[in-house]
Amino acid sequence: MTILVYIGLLNPKSPTNMGSVLRAAGCFMAQSVFYSGTRYAKAAAFQTDTHKASTQIPLVAVDDVLDCAAPGMSVVCVELAENAIPLNEFSHPDDALYVFGPEDGTIPQSVIDQADATVFIPTHGCLNLAASVNVVLYDRISKLGLQSDPNALIKKVRDRNNNVKVRT
Repeated sequence: MTILVYIGLLNPKSPTNMGSVLRAAGCFMAQSVFYSGTRYAKAAAFQTDTHKASTQIPLVAVDDVLDCAAPGMSVVCVELAENAIPLNEFSHPDDALYVFGPEDGTIPQSVIDQADATVFIPTHGCLNLAASVNVVLYDRISKLGLQSDPNALIKKVRDRNNNVKVRT
């Protein structure tokens, strides 16, 4: 069974955040990143996509990120919105399009109204776009139990110069 995870970004502006979002998408097994708006297209090349996730995960400019949801896919907005579900209490759907607002704005009410769920990250301040994507994708993968053998995962993803072990 293939589980689908898409990221939808509304009018992002920062190439640094976009690079970090792509890295998070690669680390947490998202299949695509879609973005709307024109600000990012005018920005510089990726600055923090050090794992070259952009060569493996499609980064697609679209008019409306909601149109990118695959059939049967749940749309989950991530926003500091009244009556949103705290992320720590949220049960992630198997297939989801996670929608994030711009670094300097919010998700429009019209998009929130079309979502299947709206969640917020309970913090005492606003996280930036890339940090929010990382937190949500980590929460998803940890709750859905998508990682089975921790040591195999560590061996696969760690730097080649890293051979440390916790002695048991």
